[in-house]
Amino acid sequence: MPWTDFFGGFKLTLAHIAKPRVTNSYPKVKRPKQPRQHGRHVLNRYEDGMEKCIGCELCAGVCPVNCIFVRGLDNPVDDPVSPGERYGYIYEINYLRCIHCDLCVEACPTQAITETKMFEFSFTNRADAIYTKAQLLVDDEGYPQRLPWEDWRPGEAEMTGGWMRATSPSGDAAFEGIAQWSADLGAGVRPAEGGQSDTRDDEATGSKQLREVFSRHLEPDDVPLDQRGLQGLLKTIEERRSRRGPKGGS
Repeated sequence: MPWTDFFGGFKLTLAHIAKPRVTNSYPKVKRPKQPRQHGRHVLNRYEDGMEKCIGCELCAGVCPVNCIFVRGLDNPVDDPVSPGERYGYIYEINYLRCIHCDLCVEACPTQAITETKMFEFSFTNRADAIYTKAQLLVDDEGYPQRLPWEDWRPGEAEMTGGWMRATSPSGDAAFEGIAQWSADLGAGVRPAEGGQSDTRDDEATGSKQLREVFSRHLEPDDVPLDQRGLQGLLKTIEERRSRRGPKGGS
């Protein structure tokens, strides 16, 4: 084998040895999660403390892997649990089966079940993998229960279900950006995901426009003007520098 082939194998290593490090010391350091991150479910409550789940069992019916078990009961007349006629008496999710397809979230008529951004949790026995209603229901502040085997980090309990809070029903642009759902305990009325109009608040929802994030995948005519040619290259370099910080860290 020629010596040139031997040293050529180190070409990629030598080309990157002087470049800034892009890896993190996981799990001590974790990258921010995306706005639509699908993680562990929660059962939400209204601002007055009542549960949003009405025990309709639509989430269990639409689940493709049968990981959800729900049983509803009639609401007590003297002390109702939910505003409807029924409430979720039993609610269980088996995370040994769950594939996080989120069909349950889509099917829920009251937005009772949504998701957090926390997906890093493991179990030492099968019983812990079956979450009960007491574990799924948010606390008195509106935040998810934090179980011992879950790795919660700052921000992972915020904007639960933010990924599915779109507006503009039936494609009517007049309703875009207008929230039409009930307020959540501890969070109030969560902001809607931004559409294509000016009625969007990306800072509140964490949304990112695809035109800016994935401009390389667009047709040349669809790329924003400020991201074309030399101007776009300089902008990309500046954004990478700002993300790495002054010392080149990620």
